[in-house]
Amino acid sequence: MQVPFVNYKVQYQNLKKEINEVINQTLTEGNLILREDVEKFEKNLASLVGAKYAVALNSGTDALFLSLKAAGIGPGDEVITVSHTFVASIAVIVHAGAKPVLVDVKDDFTLDVDQLEKVITKKTKAIIPVHLNGRVCQMDKIMEIAQKYNLIVIEDAAQALGAQFNNQKAGSFGLTGCFSFYPAKILGAYGDAGAITTNNEEIAEKIRLLRSHGQKTKTEIVCYGWTARLDNLQAAVLNIKFKYLPEWIKRRREIAQIYNEGLKNVSQIKLPPAPDSDKRYFDVYQNYVIRAEKRDELKAYLEKQGVETLVKDPIPNHWQKGLNLMHFHLPLTEQLAKEVISLPMYPELTQEQIEYVIKCVKEFYA
Repeated sequence: MQVPFVNYKVQYQNLKKEINEVINQTLTEGNLILREDVEKFEKNLASLVGAKYAVALNSGTDALFLSLKAAGIGPGDEVITVSHTFVASIAVIVHAGAKPVLVDVKDDFTLDVDQLEKVITKKTKAIIPVHLNGRVCQMDKIMEIAQKYNLIVIEDAAQALGAQFNNQKAGSFGLTGCFSFYPAKILGAYGDAGAITTNNEEIAEKIRLLRSHGQKTKTEIVCYGWTARLDNLQAAVLNIKFKYLPEWIKRRREIAQIYNEGLKNVSQIKLPPAPDSDKRYFDVYQNYVIRAEKRDELKAYLEKQGVETLVKDPIPNHWQKGLNLMHFHLPLTEQLAKEVISLPMYPELTQEQIEYVIKCVKEFYA
């Protein structure tokens, strides 16, 4: 049996009629740049997150970068985040001219709040908590610390659309929430796409300007900016997919429950928290990540059995020589790099495929 790690083709076949119709309509009408579909998408996203505003952008990376710029973060400033994340979370800090300060994560792979106050200095201006794999960080403590030290919070919610902590959605805690709609995400475009959410009207307006070269009107330019708009065609596709999002999240949680139940007695692996195991969290399982003994051998074995997996960061970001971050010592992050592996996780997985993945993992450790 073959179990792909992602399966864009199956999702497209399921939505083919609607997707083709909206693409045809968008191209026929010539609605390509910042048209009604983008506005509709922004309203959909703001409503889902529970924020007043959303600004559609061309990637989750630009969502983070423009949030930093709009918040006035720059040279001489320090921004706290984690190393156990996609490199973009760190790169945007450097691109903004600021200095990244990295802290370790907890067992659930999110920022260890107990480490935060230890690294705050007079130069600290912001925190970027990364909601990883569909789980929101411990935002009550993070917001409490941010308020105490007058720090800006910019949420990296690229992997957490629809996730909640204490009944509050990812992307609604900080000054901005930053989302990615890269094809493999829970809500994925057919190319790069992103957005910010915010309750701050001034920040929303600044980011609208920054995404399109600072143009307030066709003839008035009020600041220097970038090209960071979401293509209208991608917005049209995302609007079609939006109505399926609750169903997709429900299915991901079901699959996580099946994995957890099927693998709970395998002593050589550590599973992510099961759905509803902690009532504070509503996890959406963007990824299903386990910690595994003999991780590399497990990956090779599964590949031979037709099961595609992902080992995202076998080298921690702060050990990448080209990033000049090797002065950080983050024990759990460094351990996770040797152990974590992502199993297939998407709504189109069949019961047969899920059970086959479980069977193969068990066979490896038997």
